[in-house]
Amino acid sequence: MRKKLLMYAAAALLAAGVGAVVLPSSASAHGAMMVPGSRTWLCYKDGKTSTGEIVPQNPACAAAVAQSGVTSLYNWFAVLRSDGAGRMAGFIPDGQLCSGGTGGPYNFTGFNLARDDWPVTHLTSGATMEFDYNDWAKHPGTFSLYITKDSWSPTRALAWSDLESTPFSQVVNPASIGGPGTDDGHYWWNGTLPSGKSGRHLIYSVWSRSDSQETFYGCSDVVFDGGHGEVTGVGGSTTPTTPPTTPTTTPPTTTPPPSSGGCTAMYNVASAWTGGFQGEVMVHAGTAAVNGWTVSFTFPGGQTLAQAWNGKATSSGSLVTVKNESYNGSIAANSYTTFGFLASGTAPATVQNLTCTSP
Repeated sequence: MRKKLLMYAAAALLAAGVGAVVLPSSASAHGAMMVPGSRTWLCYKDGKTSTGEIVPQNPACAAAVAQSGVTSLYNWFAVLRSDGAGRMAGFIPDGQLCSGGTGGPYNFTGFNLARDDWPVTHLTSGATMEFDYNDWAKHPGTFSLYITKDSWSPTRALAWSDLESTPFSQVVNPASIGGPGTDDGHYWWNGTLPSGKSGRHLIYSVWSRSDSQETFYGCSDVVFDGGHGEVTGVGGSTTPTTPPTTPTTTPPTTTPPPSSGGCTAMYNVASAWTGGFQGEVMVHAGTAAVNGWTVSFTFPGGQTLAQAWNGKATSSGSLVTVKNESYNGSIAANSYTTFGFLASGTAPATVQNLTCTSP
């Protein structure tokens, strides 16, 4: 209730042209399985509109949003635990695997729902395929994929005992294409799907960062029916969509960690309402400390900045520039700080030309 009151108050203040301080939430967001697509990723694709709004059409996605709120789709890349340290069984309770438990920055509990109408990726058992994982922010670490046992049913919320004990695919620091901070940028690697599988299953992904304890979790609904990565249940359609084209080169097993210098920035929608929204941006240091930072970006659809906190903001048309305050200019290596803002207009899922620079 308090969050709703703050949201309505912020909307009223925007309409009146008056600013007020709204405390931002501390959160992190870095990526999700794209192929085979996780529930949050495919539900985001299912509901995404040309105006930037996300209105789920798939009934399972709509049910998830009804329970978790639309913020869960604007932050589809944030199913994480900052204290995960790669932990799985015994850390996340049974029935909460798809949401990463309840201790993450956002509420994803609706994505634990036991349903057989989630968007689904069609696969062939034992086939070699490309796995894609969005790189909203790039970090070194290990990606592990698990498959459900034959006894699992989509009518039962996922438990640890439903998963095979060892990953069928695992890679450290895979190659990446595009990104960060885009829908299409992603890590990728080639792997072999489990053999002897048929019918509906879940692929459970765990991305454990090696530069922090942050760990990401996700559920991808699949069906082994001879498919080649086609997706159904997105956008109200039952017609399979064409999967991404596989690159012609083979990715290396490992890649060097991110550059040690500079900073990176990530944009999230914290909340949205008719005529306005609250955004937040995380400023990450690399493997070296940062002393002072400047973030800039452009709004994609006529949005205008109203106010900001934890940063000194200026704007000119759609261009926004935010510099650090005296108290948050220094960021330790592999750490981050966050600033927030209020803006008018429809909340965009992404902003353009998002950059971070440091002296």
